[in-house]
Amino acid sequence: MRLITMDFAKSNIGGHTKKFIKNAKPTIVLMTRWHAINRCKSRLSKNIGAFKAAKIQEKLTNHTINVAKELQQEGLADIKIAIDGIGIKAAKKWGLSNKIKTVAIQGPGNLGTKMKRQFLKTHSEKTRSHQIRNPILLIGTDLPSISRFDLTQGIYTLNHKDMVLGPSSDGGYWLIGLSTKLITPLFSWPFSGISWGTDKVLKETIRLASLNQIDYQLLQPKNDLDDIADLSPWLDHKRFQLSVSSYQL
Repeated sequence: MRLITMDFAKSNIGGHTKKFIKNAKPTIVLMTRWHAINRCKSRLSKNIGAFKAAKIQEKLTNHTINVAKELQQEGLADIKIAIDGIGIKAAKKWGLSNKIKTVAIQGPGNLGTKMKRQFLKTHSEKTRSHQIRNPILLIGTDLPSISRFDLTQGIYTLNHKDMVLGPSSDGGYWLIGLSTKLITPLFSWPFSGISWGTDKVLKETIRLASLNQIDYQLLQPKNDLDDIADLSPWLDHKRFQLSVSSYQL
């Protein structure tokens, strides 16, 4: 296991890498919450108010969609949204407005249960449509700094690794990708028993991956935007006020 650097990614995003990716075209599943007042960013809402927190969630989600769509438009990945906090009909309508055809509801359970459900459902959808069952990556939508290079790194890594993880500063991860080897078939979920929502998620995932002899690799760490401390790059510390209109990604 080793950490992939940005220089590594930039040096390999060329013709050969694009050929590899197109030969194993993955699905990128965006895991997000509906950007409505009191339905998202509960920790941030306590500090700046539910309205502003919802607006930030909307901006973050749109930013992540736009980044992922760059890869879709280049034919490097299929895009799917898995959303929480909204019904399926409204979710599909919203997805189409963003030119995302495949939309799903995350469903009940903790994060691990929701992740497993999306891996299995996405794999099943490929099977039913007789498509090649290629790698699947799940990413969050709380990352102002996410770029196409980050996603291309994850895709490229799954050409020679079973799993890829993007560590986040809170002890979790902003991306998890599984290769076709782990997905076909996914008889058992190798990450059962993890204390989701704690700062031990990444460590426990790595421990279980090693226990199950899963060959994995880490991407560059990133900082999720969850509470007011994470907003420091966009805060005016003198007034300690946040203006949604001036918040920029």
